[in-house]
Amino acid sequence: MKIARLYQFARACPAICGRTILLQCRWFQPDFVPRDPTAKPKRYKYPAFYDPYGPRPPPSDKIVQLAEKIASLPPEERMQIGSALQAKMSLPKLQRIDTEGLDVGAQAGARAGPAKTEEKAEKTTFDVKLEKFDAGVKLKVIKEIRSFTDLGLKEAKELVEKAPVILKQQVTKEEANSIIEKIKAVGGIAVME
Repeated sequence: MKIARLYQFARACPAICGRTILLQCRWFQPDFVPRDPTAKPKRYKYPAFYDPYGPRPPPSDKIVQLAEKIASLPPEERMQIGSALQAKMSLPKLQRIDTEGLDVGAQAGARAGPAKTEEKAEKTTFDVKLEKFDAGVKLKVIKEIRSFTDLGLKEAKELVEKAPVILKQQVTKEEANSIIEKIKAVGGIAVME
């Protein structure tokens, strides 16, 4: 009863109640019937797989026989089918797209030939990484790390406890070798990356 009076009031005073918003609410629609709470929810049957193009007719016998013939060919002859069809149907030849300078992801970059040759070029800067150390020489390793970095005692201790960790980045080969030798002398194992 109260809802019906509120509905009548809203229809009479649209400027006060914001009639359009109030009438969009389903409880204030005159033909609204609430769902039966005892009714079971509807179960919809979904297809086994989704085909965005809809159902297709099955292939003809001629196509099936052609597919069987292609499957029975040796691999060398199967590789020639694409170029033969391209020539027979006068299709344009596919051209390779140059991806140099584009970020195409790690997988595509790993396959590219020119990127590998650039990596084989002489590296000028290296990173020094602390692999591991004996627990008894932890204090000596911390002191040695403090000697070639500008870290405080607390920061150096936290860095050593995170091993394996990169100690210093972008150093020359000579500097990296000297750091590795110093760490090896106190009982730690460091590598150059």
